[in-house]
Amino acid sequence: MNAERHINVFVLIDALGWNLLQGREFLSDVLPYRRPVRTVLGFSSGAIPTMLTGLPPAVTGRWNLFYYDPQGSPFRWLRPFLAMPDRLLDNRVTRKLLKEIGQHALRLGPLFECSVPPRLLPLFNYSEKRSIYGPGGIDGACSFFDVLDRQSIPFRVYTYRQFKDAEILAQARRDMKEDGAQVFFLYLSELDHFLHQNPDKNGPVGKQLDWYESELREVFRIAREADPQASFSVYSDHGMAPVQKRYDLVEAVEALGYVMPDDYLSVYDSTMARFWFFSVAARHGIVKRLESLQCGRILRDDELESLGVLFPDRRYGEIIFLMNPGWLMARSDFHGKGWSPRGMHGYHPDDPDSDAIFLTNRPPKAEVCNLADVFTHMVEAVA
Repeated sequence: MNAERHINVFVLIDALGWNLLQGREFLSDVLPYRRPVRTVLGFSSGAIPTMLTGLPPAVTGRWNLFYYDPQGSPFRWLRPFLAMPDRLLDNRVTRKLLKEIGQHALRLGPLFECSVPPRLLPLFNYSEKRSIYGPGGIDGACSFFDVLDRQSIPFRVYTYRQFKDAEILAQARRDMKEDGAQVFFLYLSELDHFLHQNPDKNGPVGKQLDWYESELREVFRIAREADPQASFSVYSDHGMAPVQKRYDLVEAVEALGYVMPDDYLSVYDSTMARFWFFSVAARHGIVKRLESLQCGRILRDDELESLGVLFPDRRYGEIIFLMNPGWLMARSDFHGKGWSPRGMHGYHPDDPDSDAIFLTNRPPKAEVCNLADVFTHMVEAVA
């Protein structure tokens, strides 16, 4: 055993909400300090950068995936093709082709999907142009990985970009035995997909959690063999709420007769719709329709500011409409036909089902209350 080797293991389990752990002894003997953590409004694309930097989306610039930026769009080259009819420009084949171009030629990452109509792509930029799980991954902000790099602390990162969850856990165990790294960051992303179809805490998710618990126990055991004083922490980025009702917001807006992109632009993302307006009539008509709905509400600027997601340039939307907890858009840009999840996230952070988790074997120096506090905890742990 190397007496100078001090090991810290940080595990991020996507979508493992606080409510899901209530009544379960999930690693409670190994990680006795446990508490709910307030998430960020939106999705993982905003939540995880906040965890890694301690800064809100309005500072990191990372919130949703697509944002309005016709001058900087990586899809500007599509403009000569916009005269083509929709049957040629927007179909299964062209969307698959655009997905491949985005992921490989444009290097937008393995999760890139053509989630807005191809005709509108040249008006949008994409926020995750490179991996955030390394030094320099988040422009204009110092991330946890920048801290490790500047302090010359050897570390290993495991994410969906290279491995599946089982492979991550197996590789991390091997590296702890053979590698001299001091920090191990494991991002386990597959539970999110499972919970979309199985959000009930009393359902089959129990077996999934048992598997993660067993696998992580072995990770911690091996880490402790290398360093008896090793520290372990398990986080999540948000929870998962059961879906109870659906509403076709796309149809409600399109029925007004306004035309994209002449009158307005919109992006629909399961629980959130974002709008930009280019005519007074479209703004008035769409806002009036949104204000009449019972399935959700428009978020005021003062609330967006308090939540850390108010962007002065309105790149992520001039108007943000958020579905109420338990409501889901019947159609959206981010899920196709036939996808009918029983669980969803992306609701208001005040909703108890949105709470993330913070579990560790060593009480932090300062209380961890929100995702930004996780960054502080990680930096203090490796100091």
